[in-house]
Amino acid sequence: MELAIDTSTDFATIGLSREGETVAEVAWHSGQNHTTELVPNIVHLLNQAKLGPQSLGAVFVAKGPGSFNGLRVGMSTAKGLAFALKIPLVGISTLEIEAYPFAFTRLPLCPIHNAGRGEIATALYQQNDDWQCLREEYITTVDVLCKRIQRKTLFCGEIPPSVIQQVEQQLGKRAIIPDPAARLRHASHLAALGWQRLKKGDQDNPASLQPLYLRQPPITQRKVK
Repeated sequence: MELAIDTSTDFATIGLSREGETVAEVAWHSGQNHTTELVPNIVHLLNQAKLGPQSLGAVFVAKGPGSFNGLRVGMSTAKGLAFALKIPLVGISTLEIEAYPFAFTRLPLCPIHNAGRGEIATALYQQNDDWQCLREEYITTVDVLCKRIQRKTLFCGEIPPSVIQQVEQQLGKRAIIPDPAARLRHASHLAALGWQRLKKGDQDNPASLQPLYLRQPPITQRKVK
C-alpha cells in the first residue's frame, strides 16, 4: 500500500492506494490547522482500512508550490514516515497534481495558484504520447502569461476569481476553465503520478527533498527599540 499526502493549501487530501490505484481517500478544509489535523486523519484513514503503518510500502507527497506552513507539515510527516518505515518517498509538484486529471483532453494544461504581490505560480503540462511537463513551475503575472498563450488551453487549480476574470477577458475562447468542483485536488491523482515514478525506480532522498516554494518566506527583521 502507498500513502499519498497533500497539504499544499488550505484544502488538504490524503489517500491510500495499491500500485497507484486509490482504495480510500479523505479530503477536508484544513485552513491553517495542518499541524494538528494531518496525523489524526492519517491514523483515521489507516484504521478505516484496518491497516497499520507497517502496511505501507511507499509515501507520495505534494511538494508545492503552496503555503509555507502546509508544505512544511506535509513534507515533514512524509519524511518521518519514510525514515521510520524505511520505505520509498516520492515528491510530486502540486501544480502537476492539479493538471493530471485533465490529461485526457490532450490540451495544454496550465494550473494556476495565487502567489501574492499581484503574481501567480504556474506551469504547463500536456498528454501526447506520454505525460509531459512543457514548462516547469515559475512565478509570473496574468498579463505576461496570457501573452504567451497562442492556442486553446485548459486552466486549472485553485485559481482566484479575479484571475479567472482576467484570463477570460484576455483570451476569450482560447481559455477553457472547468467548474471549481472539477478543479479540486485529489490524493488519487497524487497516487497515480507517484506510482508512475516509483515503478520506474525514480524516488527522492528523504534527507534532501525540500518543499517547492518558488519564493522564499519573508524574513521579519527585529525591531530596534
